[in-house]
Amino acid sequence: MDIYEVIKRRRDIRSYCKSDPIPDEVLAKILLAAHLAPSVGYSQPWNFIIIRDEKIKRKIKELVDEQREEFRKKLDEEKRKIFDRIKIDAILESPVNIAITCDRNRFGPYVLGRLTIPETCNYSTVLAIENLWLAATAEGIGVGWVSFFRKEDVKRILGIPDEVELIGYLTLCYVTKFPEKPELEEKGWNRRLPIETLVFENTWNNMPNEKLLNALKNAKI
Repeated sequence: MDIYEVIKRRRDIRSYCKSDPIPDEVLAKILLAAHLAPSVGYSQPWNFIIIRDEKIKRKIKELVDEQREEFRKKLDEEKRKIFDRIKIDAILESPVNIAITCDRNRFGPYVLGRLTIPETCNYSTVLAIENLWLAATAEGIGVGWVSFFRKEDVKRILGIPDEVELIGYLTLCYVTKFPEKPELEEKGWNRRLPIETLVFENTWNNMPNEKLLNALKNAKI
């Protein structure tokens, strides 16, 4: 697959997992792709915690189920009906879970380019996650980003130091298919916005010129 095809096929996978193990050689390749991501001041602030232990996965799953129910209580009846059809994680179905962290102290307090916008450390780690996600897609592996938990609870379970931030918790599995549409769109939770409604030119809320606007409306990958 070329890069555009990978981007187009990438999905947040929860419902299409196979139980096949992910070979270490493939996992290593995906992790290297993540490590090749750009980072502010070349700080490379990420670490990757590979989780295969079923007991640990079940502890994380308990946190997710608890927060799922808390979220469900806040929804109106119509949204709740849609939400009840949505699978929010594949923690137990996935042979590999990965927690990705950001260490703001790596290479000291004065990282080039980070002084005025310190959150670029977190952004750098998110770029590594995107690299990982695209590489996994190219290998036929689906990735799901799990966020139904309180970060401090997961940090405690995984022994992550207080000064290191948890950025993402991912599940990885080979898939039966990559669905044509994102699952949340399939289930009616939300829809993809047209790109031409999200692009401004020069200043906020100033529409792009007509040539670019038409190009956006007709763009395909």
